[in-house]
Amino acid sequence: MRRGGYSGRGGFGHHSSSSSSSSDGRGYHGNPCLTMHQPWASLLVHGIKRVEGRSWPSPITGRLWIHAASKVPDPDTIKAMEDFYREIYAVDGITGINFPQHYPVSRLLGCVEVVGCLRSQELVCWEDVPQSVRLEGLTDFCWLCENPQKLVVPFEMRGYQGVYNLERRIYDGAVRGLTPVQGPLPVKFPLPDPRDRSSLKPGSLTFDAPKSALQKSPSVTAAIAGARAAATQFSKKDHNAAAACTSHAREQCSGNGDLPSIVQGSTAAYSQNLDAEPLRRPRLEYGASSRLVTVALKELKQLSGSERGGGQPVGRS
Repeated sequence: MRRGGYSGRGGFGHHSSSSSSSSDGRGYHGNPCLTMHQPWASLLVHGIKRVEGRSWPSPITGRLWIHAASKVPDPDTIKAMEDFYREIYAVDGITGINFPQHYPVSRLLGCVEVVGCLRSQELVCWEDVPQSVRLEGLTDFCWLCENPQKLVVPFEMRGYQGVYNLERRIYDGAVRGLTPVQGPLPVKFPLPDPRDRSSLKPGSLTFDAPKSALQKSPSVTAAIAGARAAATQFSKKDHNAAAACTSHAREQCSGNGDLPSIVQGSTAAYSQNLDAEPLRRPRLEYGASSRLVTVALKELKQLSGSERGGGQPVGRS
């Protein structure tokens, strides 16, 4: 497969409605692609996941094709992520989410439009977007995604790590098979400068952090802990952070209402493959254990039970 485009971690591209661009000016010929693990890949293409978290800033804006890696997701990981999205959508009063029936692997699934990239400190304090979106801001850099489209028939193909150029023959076939997707709560991210379609970038927002901090219920905090545990199976550097996250899940769920600092070194987060280096071959087969996910799910079940007993539903504040 032909590779192209992004050659480093830095930079932020210029938006185009018909193609995507990189910071070095060479562009991606309109078809950049990102390989993601399941279930995160399908959740993004189905419009449920609206923020793709990475440890490096988005090198492009515009259309980004989404490819599912070859590792079959285990049931505990799928449950942890679906529970996470149920909880955070409930904060905005959204229930009854239609999750994907299947999470196919080694397939091109569809595309989204990357409209900007923010640091997590900015996203979690951004009062112009729904609270559920702010709760997705758990990684160093948050790629903001709109307009999901899925392929009626996903294409089988091999993926690579980082953002790479989709092979032309695959693009020509895939672009004709796209269909729009209506997510549970679609978001149009407002631009800081309406005249500049690339103005939504790290450092572009100002806010008063104490006044903008989110209040989280114990069940939401537990769901975040479960999602973090699910993600750490794809990160070599974050195993210690994951163990601390799950072993102290109950402590984190003390209900103090404070938004924890989530950008400290290599803190684990809900998005997969956090330490992905651009333009390297993907490590698509990981010997992942579901132990951490299971522990976090037990915490969530216990906390959810206690909330129901106390008559304190999670809903719009």
